[in-house]
Amino acid sequence: MTHIGRSDLDIFPLCLGANVFGWTADRDESFRILDAFHAGGGDFIDTADSYSAWVPGNTGGDSERIIGEWLAARPSADLMIATKVSRHPEFPGLKNIRGAAEASLQRLGVDTIDLYYAHYDDPDVPLTDVVSAFGQLVSDGLVRTIGLSNFTPDRMREWMQTADALGLGRPVALQPHYNLVHRYEVESEIAPIAEEFGLGILPYYALASGFLTGKYRSPEADGSSPRAKAASKYATPQGLQVLEVLERIAAAHESTMAAVSLAWLRVQPFVVAPIASASRAEQVADLLAGATLDLTADELDALSVVSDWTPTDI
Repeated sequence: MTHIGRSDLDIFPLCLGANVFGWTADRDESFRILDAFHAGGGDFIDTADSYSAWVPGNTGGDSERIIGEWLAARPSADLMIATKVSRHPEFPGLKNIRGAAEASLQRLGVDTIDLYYAHYDDPDVPLTDVVSAFGQLVSDGLVRTIGLSNFTPDRMREWMQTADALGLGRPVALQPHYNLVHRYEVESEIAPIAEEFGLGILPYYALASGFLTGKYRSPEADGSSPRAKAASKYATPQGLQVLEVLERIAAAHESTMAAVSLAWLRVQPFVVAPIASASRAEQVADLLAGATLDLTADELDALSVVSDWTPTDI
């Protein structure tokens, strides 16, 4: 178990991403995924009020509804929930944070959101108003802790300064894009902020849209899944070298490339828990294995060297 920043949230070192619920995983399969994750010791789920509004026929909040229905059907399940605000069709931006939070709470069927992220920055709303709105949610008991996702380093610092000036609690978590084939921004710009302010990083795209599972090795998207095009962009010469090292280490541990990728990410000094999703219940075991697989120092070093970033990386 590991704490998120300086909060009292103590979680299993892998967070289940629920962005696929209502998209590539329907309700029944999402239930099976949640059952497998919970049975394997998982206790933290990441969603957003906008998931999965992009799917024809969905309205936004679809992932939250599925999680809420699962929680209602599993009253003994003790899970922590992270969700986000700013992209729901009815609550765009950060001008109606409380309304969005109350709608998320209703869909989830819970009294308190354990970790509530500002999903994207909103330059049209004064940051003082945004920070105050989040602070009020905490004061009113609707939210336990606050996180930032997709904010620039300068805006992260400005949020901290604003919170201090208003006498409000700082965020405890950051959620950036970070994995073995996308390292530059986090390691050069975001990790120093996390260290300075005691923030925990929970990276999304932990498996690079599936590329680090070894499934997508061609620079040409095969179009057979919604993630193929996103994953194929990593099939550069260096990306393929990363896969070769992952494959070798996975074989040595009788494990999988996905588990090895998550194991490397998990032990980076500023990472609390990678966020990874599964579209099928049978994929969950690989994710859970990444939370317990211990790589040797030589293996960690080999992965760090082969994936060493430069400013021209993806």
